[in-house]
Amino acid sequence: MEETRYRRGLATARKLDPEGAERLEAALKEVAPDLYRHIIEFAFGDILSRPGLDPKTREIATVSALASLGNAQPQLRYHLNAALNVGCTRAELTEVMMQMAVYAGIPAALNALYLAKDVFAERDAKGLS
Repeated sequence: MEETRYRRGLATARKLDPEGAERLEAALKEVAPDLYRHIIEFAFGDILSRPGLDPKTREIATVSALASLGNAQPQLRYHLNAALNVGCTRAELTEVMMQMAVYAGIPAALNALYLAKDVFAERDAKGLS
């Protein structure tokens, strides 16, 4: 069962970002290798793989939550890229973050928008939409 969760999670993670799972594994290998597997199995294998929402809707919800936190920049960067990879537009993501100004506060929305600007520029430099 755990191997199935892991394989399903890895497949889902790779749909969102083809290299993201490997970057996460490398980042956690020295300090908390078990956490990597838990993230792949639970977050990606159990939750993000559920059929109830399409990937685009899931990423909009995730970007909203991370932008609202105001202090999860690495995770927001990952999910902004993932959202663009599954069909969100830059305009949609900008609107999501602007809406967060109402519910999470202007500083959190600004942090998210500044990060989005960087992500968009990085993607432009790589020729990605």
